[in-house]
Amino acid sequence: MTVKPEWLRVKAPQWERVGNVKGILRDLGLNTVCEEASCPNIGECFNAGTATFLIMGPACTRACPYCDIDFEKKPKALDPTEPTRLAEAVRRMNLNHVVITSVNRDDLPDGGASQFVRCIEEIRAISAKTTIEVLIPDLCGNWDALAIILQAKPEVLNHNTETVPRLYKRVRPQGDYARSLELLKRAREIAPWVYTKSGIMVGLGETDAEVQQTLHDLRSVDCDIVTIGQYLQPSQKHLGVQEFVTPAQFDAWRQLGESIGFLQVVSSPLTRSSYHAEQVRSLMAQYPRTDSEVTLQE
Repeated sequence: MTVKPEWLRVKAPQWERVGNVKGILRDLGLNTVCEEASCPNIGECFNAGTATFLIMGPACTRACPYCDIDFEKKPKALDPTEPTRLAEAVRRMNLNHVVITSVNRDDLPDGGASQFVRCIEEIRAISAKTTIEVLIPDLCGNWDALAIILQAKPEVLNHNTETVPRLYKRVRPQGDYARSLELLKRAREIAPWVYTKSGIMVGLGETDAEVQQTLHDLRSVDCDIVTIGQYLQPSQKHLGVQEFVTPAQFDAWRQLGESIGFLQVVSSPLTRSSYHAEQVRSLMAQYPRTDSEVTLQE
């Protein structure tokens, strides 16, 4: 399947505003998952003055066949100035909500947890009203590292299951479905106040029943928010698209997710993990948790 359907076409952005965001990123030497992972929404998000920051990269220690981020078995040492530069970008971009993700750093004992913490602390110091969402890897099941991240009190802890369990061996060979669910379960136990979030891609050969079961699995570990989006093949060397899922099916999954208790379900062909992530601020106002570090101000 090479011809994308009409519903996957995106509008051309206002390039002046896109250039402003890119200028800040280049000036501060920062990476974004928007660029490194070839996100189809990059024009929309940069045009809106937002970006999803990619720390500890740009190379990843895993080579998932769906992902466009470069693989490197022994990536560079962590840059101690990265958290400060990221916080400055948040200030310059005047972000109410920021999403910080990372490559997998299986070479590090804590999987990079300490770098997440430093980024959170630097943002709090320079932009105290900004809500913070961290989209973390599975940390190789290091739950002490997970606790370290949660002790820094991000408002949202996101970890993607990515696909249904049957497809893990092909789609996410170095991942483990049960471990990802366990991470979300433990996050809720360690920090009951945090909003937990996960996301899956579709169009890789999963069945509707498998997507439904994955949604139920996520609710069984009290996951608050889920995103569902269409997988798009970054290049010919990556996994191919098995199906372009219709908007009607995405809407059906949204309705199911809401009916089984998710606080928020973002489900559409162009949805990605951090797509319209700032909407969580409305969710936080509607369903407040007691230990939030941030007083919301629109």
